[in-house]
Amino acid sequence: MTVPKEKLLYMYEMMVRIRRFEEKVKELFKAGSFPGWTHVCIGEEAGAVGACSALNADDYITATHRGHGQNIAKGVPLRGIMAELMGKRDGVCRGKGGSMHIGDASVGAMGGIAILGAGTPIACGAALTAKLKGTGRVALSFFGEGASNQGVVHEAMNIAALWKLPVIFFVESNQWAELSRRSSHLCIETLALRAQGYGMPGITADGNDVLAVYEAACRAVERARKGEGPTLIDSITYRWDGHYVGDPVVLRPEGELEEWMKKCPILRLERKLREDGLLDDKRRQEIETKVDGEIAQAVEFGRQSPLPPVEDLYTNVYASPYGLR
Repeated sequence: MTVPKEKLLYMYEMMVRIRRFEEKVKELFKAGSFPGWTHVCIGEEAGAVGACSALNADDYITATHRGHGQNIAKGVPLRGIMAELMGKRDGVCRGKGGSMHIGDASVGAMGGIAILGAGTPIACGAALTAKLKGTGRVALSFFGEGASNQGVVHEAMNIAALWKLPVIFFVESNQWAELSRRSSHLCIETLALRAQGYGMPGITADGNDVLAVYEAACRAVERARKGEGPTLIDSITYRWDGHYVGDPVVLRPEGELEEWMKKCPILRLERKLREDGLLDDKRRQEIETKVDGEIAQAVEFGRQSPLPPVEDLYTNVYASPYGLR
């Protein structure tokens, strides 16, 4: 697949943006700037960027509890995400969602869902709407290999195949399900093999190669737009950090992280760009300076945003305790 140079530079900049954002999130969380918990996706940037780069602006995604990068790649503003992490009123979810429930329907980000695998039926619902209305839109659902064992994921894949829904099931196989190694809960080499049981194509992609992910996602999106139904993509990558920020990471085998860091998705694309004459030290510095400026503005925006007022307590609430008036 021939990718235009503008697209290559866009994907590189987006991966750098996600990496630097997540590094800042770690710093701020450890300093006590955020309530609750947070999970970062450092090392997994190619999956989110490659997949979302194959989508149109009005297509849909459902993100996970580790979804900052997925939302950024889909176009959710950094300022809104940062304010949301801080629990502020100007956050994308008015400060009520926090790190694990980020979403912005205006850019097709249907909302992060902390319950493992729970985004898959929501993506199917969005895809069904697109099919019935004939909009040509597709939905892409992110989830991990741990979540792939949830019953709702199998139900979603079954109904998607049966109804030929325009949906892509995108597995970010980062080798760990919370504290459990992949080998402790999966006995197949790639989750793409499961696709056959539902009557859809399965693709295994190098999740640290943004171009390989992009090509796989483009094939799946094209199939979905043609009305041919869903695709399952298993993107093989690695989670550099622990399950959550602050996780002591005592179960990881010695040397495993170092081996995967050699496959850094940003450095891999950077090498290609340099070989093609599209990137040099000056251009790289310009990109990093631009991204760091955006993140600094997002942090300041979040700090300046007020906390949600008390009267907002029951706004956007769709279920309430019995007897509430």
